[in-house]
Amino acid sequence: AFFPQHEAIEHIDEVQNEIDRLNEQASEEILKVEQKYNKLRQPFFQKRSELIEDEEALHYLTRVEVTEFEDIKSGYRIDFYFDENPYFENKILSKEFHLNESGDPSSKSTEIKWKSGKDLTKRSSQTQNKASRKRQHEEPESFFTWFTDHSDAGADELGEVIKDDIWPNPLQYYLVPDMDDEEGEGEEDDDDDEEEEGLEDIDEGDEDEGEEDEDDDEGEEGEEDEGEDD
Repeated sequence: AFFPQHEAIEHIDEVQNEIDRLNEQASEEILKVEQKYNKLRQPFFQKRSELIEDEEALHYLTRVEVTEFEDIKSGYRIDFYFDENPYFENKILSKEFHLNESGDPSSKSTEIKWKSGKDLTKRSSQTQNKASRKRQHEEPESFFTWFTDHSDAGADELGEVIKDDIWPNPLQYYLVPDMDDEEGEGEEDDDDDEEEEGLEDIDEGDEDEGEEDEDDDEGEEGEEDEGEDD
């Protein structure tokens, strides 16, 4: 009986060793997968960081002005005014859009004097492959990549939106949230008015009941007086 039990223990030990080997192999495979996807995530982490920093740089933007050239058909210029900031030296960044005599569009912009290590466009270009660069021409991924991109001035939708939509009536972009708030407050006021009207109705009802009680009391007193006279 001793030997079969001993053999069973050996078999169990062999099976356990096989399980341990598979667990170790699984750990190695999981580590490889994690390393693979960590590498794939890096460009997106980098891009997210760049977009956040791009937005932070725009917090220093104080004013935007659009100037159309004397011959309106020949183009326009957009001036962006910035406070002193940790990203670049320029106080004004300008981008111009031109149409030459043959009607071909072109654009040019101020050279941005980036401070050391703060060139947001350089960081962006380092993380983009050829496919994403092609897509960037169709849909700029940040303000500064748009500002420095002159590859297809005829398809520059952002410049047109600033000139034709934002510049003529910028308040519409600031007042929309306030209008929503006012509408919400108006609804609350209506509810309050309805509640007050309901309370007034209740009060009026109580007053009417009080008057009826007074009339009843006067009637009873009159009857008592008549009885005394008799």
